[in-house]
Amino acid sequence: MMPSDLPKRDKVLHSEQEITAKSGKNPKEDKETLSLPFFETVESLIEKFKKPDIQSEKLLIDFLTDEALQKFCTVNQYFSFNTKSVDELKLIFAELNEKMKTINSQKNQQSLELLTHEHNQKINDWLLQTNAFAGKMYSSNQDAVQPVACSEYAPDLQLEILQIDVEKLRQPILDVGCGKEMNLVKYLHEKDFEVYGIDRFDNENPFYQKCDWLEYDFETQKWGSIISNLGFSNHFIHHNLRVDGNYREYARKYMEILDSLQSGGSFYYAPDLPFIEKHLDRFKYECISFNIPGYKFRASRVTRID
Repeated sequence: MMPSDLPKRDKVLHSEQEITAKSGKNPKEDKETLSLPFFETVESLIEKFKKPDIQSEKLLIDFLTDEALQKFCTVNQYFSFNTKSVDELKLIFAELNEKMKTINSQKNQQSLELLTHEHNQKINDWLLQTNAFAGKMYSSNQDAVQPVACSEYAPDLQLEILQIDVEKLRQPILDVGCGKEMNLVKYLHEKDFEVYGIDRFDNENPFYQKCDWLEYDFETQKWGSIISNLGFSNHFIHHNLRVDGNYREYARKYMEILDSLQSGGSFYYAPDLPFIEKHLDRFKYECISFNIPGYKFRASRVTRID
């Protein structure tokens, strides 16, 4: 199945003209300004520049970039940042670092305020370029920002939702979107499973890799089990329903994940993905979807049978 075979998306606006008509605003008229809680003053950033554990400018810029990305994802888990966009954010902080050297020596409050405005506008523009939906969701005339955050779930709850029998898990195991705390990875590791996790935050655990799952190489027929509770498929649905969503890339990556399963290996995930599952080759994959007691969404298990 090719991503082009996916059914047309519904419940979304299908053109820039329709969006403009509904909003009553010309999108090219003015620069959009977001109303988000993570815009900081230069004074607050200066204090972070004094952190004793930051020994070089590169470490400083990496620290500020990672902290900013975590704040973005705390506000909205659907913000997505690939390697290119992260490098662009680092350049913004590197430029700020150079300008702050002059500001620090001048100690000019007016200059600090001007630099804060300039820096935050660059962050604003960068976020709109990398995640265009933020312009509609976080317009500056909103009274408050409603977070769309993700949570770290206990391992037993994840296993219950996905109806996983631990004794039947095939190895090696990969948890996609395992969370910074790696709850399920640690739980399975303690039971002597060969298990790894990937997510987008810093973590020094040797069984963890920081990466964007759309850029991760799952390889071919490598994994016995792949698990993603309210992770990959949740984001896939979000992009499939968004006007500017990256749904084709998610469809390609979904098929790559299935191709990375060993014969007899399974991909466990929630929520289910009926719009793509119905197109799977039934001679190659067995797909079982099921209700979850106490929840409105369903979960799926896709097993490679060839």
